[in-house]
Amino acid sequence: MHIADQISQYLLSGLSTGAIYALIGVGFAIIHNSTGIINFAQGEFVMLGGMLTLFFLTALKLPLLVSIILAIAVATLVGIAFERLAIRPMKNASPISLVIITIGGSILIRGIAMLIWGKDTHALPTFSGNDPIQLGEATILPQHLWIFAVTVIVIICSKLYFNYTISGKAMRACAYNSRAAGLVGIDVRRMVLFSFAISAAMGSMAGIIIAPLTMTSYDVGIMLGLKGFCAAIIGGMSSGLGTVFGGIILGVLESLGAGLLSSGYKDAIAFIILLIILLVRPQGLFKKGDTERV
Repeated sequence: MHIADQISQYLLSGLSTGAIYALIGVGFAIIHNSTGIINFAQGEFVMLGGMLTLFFLTALKLPLLVSIILAIAVATLVGIAFERLAIRPMKNASPISLVIITIGGSILIRGIAMLIWGKDTHALPTFSGNDPIQLGEATILPQHLWIFAVTVIVIICSKLYFNYTISGKAMRACAYNSRAAGLVGIDVRRMVLFSFAISAAMGSMAGIIIAPLTMTSYDVGIMLGLKGFCAAIIGGMSSGLGTVFGGIILGVLESLGAGLLSSGYKDAIAFIILLIILLVRPQGLFKKGDTERV
């Protein structure tokens, strides 16, 4: 295979992984914009999506589509419970305390998952076969197309929700100024609850569509969550296209680095990019202006 063909293959793989990072990153951004905190338990919802689908599929013998719907529903309920039990009681806590709580929640969810499902790695069946599709000199699996399609649909629905629905506009108002939003009659606590529910659903969806390719286990959420966080930082914590571009940039650079240099550098590349962004442009590549959140 020529170097140009190899690069086109790496680019396709990078776009696919980047789409997953974008989906996870948007979940981070939604919660940050509603509450001002970074939810480091976001990666565990990715893990829950894959593991719950596997549980419903193998233990309860349910069809794949039903298993996916139930997995997203249960992960969303876990997100709601997490907000009600861990975040809401600490309403006057400092942001750093809330971040530490989310890290504690992440460890708790991961520990419970390990006790229930063990430490084995599992694979979900692909949604539509394993026959590779030829695109020029590069090949792509049908599952990659599912990843692209789901990511595009979720991002479009997210954009429509935040721009054209009452609750979406209310969440944006809370992100801009929660005190002013409360004064005009918006239930800020309910909006925060919505943000956790939406981001948990997004995270679980990302975990489900990537599991047939990368497999899933109780600890898969740590690295995926951190890379989703990197995508959100690159995108300036935007719940829109900024984070999508951030995820794609991260996925493509990671794939090129792993392919052209060494796969051992794959995880390091994400954090090197994060450090460079934080040093050079801490507000993110796609953030306009430098207005401070109040």
